[in-house]
Amino acid sequence: MITGLDHVQLAAPPGSEPALRAFYAGTLGMTEVPKPPALATRGGCWFQSGTAHLHLGIDPDHHPSPKAHPGIRVHDITAFAARLTTTGTPLTWDDNLPGHRRFHTTDPVGNRLEFLEAVGAVTE
Repeated sequence: MITGLDHVQLAAPPGSEPALRAFYAGTLGMTEVPKPPALATRGGCWFQSGTAHLHLGIDPDHHPSPKAHPGIRVHDITAFAARLTTTGTPLTWDDNLPGHRRFHTTDPVGNRLEFLEAVGAVTE
């Protein structure tokens, strides 16, 4: 029986770790999680925020998908979008999911990301 989702892994080209760290930790505000030593030799980096865990694995033949993406829940999507916009991160709002506000963007290596919040969600 499935009990939950542990993480989502996205691919990245070799040598992209500095740009990924700047984006995921800096721009998005996620925390980098040390990889276990046996996996650290493969490159890449892991991040988390709340229950969201993203692993960026190195793929020498990286080709970002134009459709596939993680859907990441956020608190106060308006403020979060403003934060990304001030860093120069382009985003595209999409109102096609009933009951939600959401937008898409890409990370520095072209991976598509969706950020969403339920309409009427309590913001503090």
